[in-house]
Amino acid sequence: MLQIAHPWLALILPLPLLVWWLLPAYRESRFSVRTPFFTELAEQLGVAPSPGSVILQRNIGQRILLPLVWLLVVAALVQPQWVGEPIEKIESARDLMLVLDLSGSMDIADFVDDDGERITRLEAVKDVLQAFVEARETDRLGLIVFGNAAFIQSPFTLDHRVLLELLDETRVGMAGPQTMLGDALGLAVKSFETSEVEQKTVVLLTDGNDTSSKVPPPKAAELCAQRGLTVHVIGVGDPSAAGETPLDIAALQNIADTTGGRFFQADDRQGLEGVSQEIDDIEPLEYETVSFRPTDELYFWPLGGFLVLALAYHLMMAFVVGVGRIQTRSSSYSEGSEA
Repeated sequence: MLQIAHPWLALILPLPLLVWWLLPAYRESRFSVRTPFFTELAEQLGVAPSPGSVILQRNIGQRILLPLVWLLVVAALVQPQWVGEPIEKIESARDLMLVLDLSGSMDIADFVDDDGERITRLEAVKDVLQAFVEARETDRLGLIVFGNAAFIQSPFTLDHRVLLELLDETRVGMAGPQTMLGDALGLAVKSFETSEVEQKTVVLLTDGNDTSSKVPPPKAAELCAQRGLTVHVIGVGDPSAAGETPLDIAALQNIADTTGGRFFQADDRQGLEGVSQEIDDIEPLEYETVSFRPTDELYFWPLGGFLVLALAYHLMMAFVVGVGRIQTRSSSYSEGSEA
């Protein structure tokens, strides 16, 4: 729709009429000489005297163009705008970091896929995380992987397609065979340093016990709580099949309790999918909607019309005056030749 940014400036529209009505007419005085034989002198010199008093008259171009030009100037001053359809922009209200264990035990094939084939714990986690990520369109998501050390696989992003591609590239052991769980949580705390949202969530997926992290898991959990991070912990796989570093359920439960999160045990794929659904329930989608209307300025159209009309008028008058002067010179030359 059409919108006027400064409608009050339309009040100056009758200003030329007020000036014409209230101010005196323009007058210009010139020096003159009176002589008793002026007529004879003019005849001898061959010039035509001009009247002693001249009242300027507007030509038809001025009568038409001046009101139109003033109207265009006022139209530009009020600043017309074309306001488009409202556009809604969804902004993330939560940052969610996925922390994924890639230690050697994640290669244990104790999960079953939809076809009844055995798959590794990491493959099962990837399948469930893909659906989890695709369902959280408005969250900024990140991915940390850990083994002997923790690494940021993907910083926070709304481009979930890229995050899923990076998730698909993860392999068991690519970060080392051990489980530095405390260091992974410490890196998660650091990754939230630039986050400005209120809701900060960590989803930790692991199948083992911490193996000599530089930051012990209880201390890392306290740091998470101090920074306002809620940590949901998912214990993956059968604890009895976890080899030399079995799942320490008590330690993982303590991490969740310290940060105000929840601990879940997923022994099979169905359990893992159920955990994903429960996290969706306790962490519902949160987002902020910003609505705005795109605005296109239109003042340059009347302003351009004013400039075109003014330029055209002056060019036309210059042409008329030039033609008149040429005709006058031709007439004077002809009279001189006859004399």
